[in-house]
Amino acid sequence: MRPDAGGNAMSDYDYIVIGAGSAGAAVAARLSEHPRRSVLLLEAGAADHPWTRIPAGVARLITNPAANWLYAGEPEPATKGRAVPVPRGKLLGGSSAINGMAFVRGQARDFDTWAQLGNRGWSHAEVLPFFKKIERYDGGEDEFRGRTGPLRVTDPPPALPLLAALIEAAGQRGIPHNPDYNGASQDGIAMSQASIARGRRVSTARAYLDPARGRANLRILTGALTEALTFEGARCTGVRYRRAGATEQARAGREVILCGGTINSPQLLELSGIGQPDRLAALGIAVRHALPGVGENLQDHYAPRTRWAIGAAGASLNDRRRGVKLVAEALRYALGRPSLLGMVAAPLRAFVRSREGLDGPDALLGWVPMLTEAGPRGPRLAAASGMTCYAHPMRPESRGSVHATAADPARPPAIRFNFLSAPEDGTVTAAAVRIARTIMAAPAMARFALRELAPGPEAVTDDAILDWVRGAAETTYHPVGTCKMGVDPMAVVDPRLRVHGLAGLRVADASIMPRLTSGNTNAPSIMIGEKAAAMIAEDAA
Repeated sequence: MRPDAGGNAMSDYDYIVIGAGSAGAAVAARLSEHPRRSVLLLEAGAADHPWTRIPAGVARLITNPAANWLYAGEPEPATKGRAVPVPRGKLLGGSSAINGMAFVRGQARDFDTWAQLGNRGWSHAEVLPFFKKIERYDGGEDEFRGRTGPLRVTDPPPALPLLAALIEAAGQRGIPHNPDYNGASQDGIAMSQASIARGRRVSTARAYLDPARGRANLRILTGALTEALTFEGARCTGVRYRRAGATEQARAGREVILCGGTINSPQLLELSGIGQPDRLAALGIAVRHALPGVGENLQDHYAPRTRWAIGAAGASLNDRRRGVKLVAEALRYALGRPSLLGMVAAPLRAFVRSREGLDGPDALLGWVPMLTEAGPRGPRLAAASGMTCYAHPMRPESRGSVHATAADPARPPAIRFNFLSAPEDGTVTAAAVRIARTIMAAPAMARFALRELAPGPEAVTDDAILDWVRGAAETTYHPVGTCKMGVDPMAVVDPRLRVHGLAGLRVADASIMPRLTSGNTNAPSIMIGEKAAAMIAEDAA
């Protein structure tokens, strides 16, 4: 440690990784496997939170400012003026420390499309080895699944008769059971594969950083808010960050890798003078490098939650919210036995086609065997027995943006989704809601005496369904795309994740996705971190 010309603390590393989330933890851990490479990992959030270990603790994290940045989208017509929540992890492990723990890679066509857009090296065949490198999974076929990776992936059983009945009901509607949607095909209904091991959440902090902490060449700093990237000409040379009230700087001899995520990566680029010149000038930020695509191309899954009352006693988790049943679940969990406290947030999902003639699924249904209501410390189980099914397009066409609102890293950026601005998104959303209804009305569900609460049986037409969607839907917390990878004029990074027009700087997180993947984004984000680390090592050789 030495002072710089301004008297601030300065330290030197080979690599600086900004953000210890799903991708950043993987990047830092893999780079530090080489003992001669020094790595600094900066995380603005805290090291840990006690609720992250327990899967059911997600309900305590989703509105918790100690673990969550609690961003919100700008009000817009498609939300009827609501500010839709945008949770983002504020801990080591990032959003993998607070998410629903579902492990979904996406379809092969997702990555083949990336490659067809000019991103060489990102076809499904080329990213598959990195997906396999991530995981330690016992099922599926060796051709598709990894056996020795750092992140444990498991198959939770259908712990409730309600979930087994839904699988049967889907079959009655022509939707087959798929034992491995991360294998050869995504089609069908299945219990959610999960980043859960022995009843505990496995975030990237657990899978990647815990085994790496003892390395002398890796330094992990939490509570370190990066204020700006530093440059010498067109080369990024390091970062300036604030920690414990003091401003410090660190210099990167080789590269800086920005892994702040879809919300924070474009914001930091703009704070560093990289982006749209007129926008930067309006914020009083000196323009260092014009790059019009920074902050554009935002995508997310806009998902209405259909709600259903259950007349059959004991069928949902709401019936276990108190008393002897709750004590029994807690005891089972404490003894290391299967328990609903160790369950993935949405334990059942179906990948379906919204219409005939499609060559693969384009919509996702996810079931949660409970109803929730607002509580003083976040969502809680409602008194009534019921269940929830969210339904949404997997590859939306609507595009939004994320942009800094001030020359201050502590000020949240403006998040504008522009949901349903592409007409096809509304068409597929309404179709997905109808498919959910057909499954819930299948013969296998008759014994549960279901009653539709929302949108309600009176919402029959597309217009009626979408009017309800605008007033009730939220995202499934899968924002991507704001530092798009590509070779077109709106691309921010090239296929090796290097920021166009600058040296020594890459972006490696969900923000580089040119298009949203078919399902949850945690697994693809970790894959991006794994592939980024491999490319960095190749380029340094």
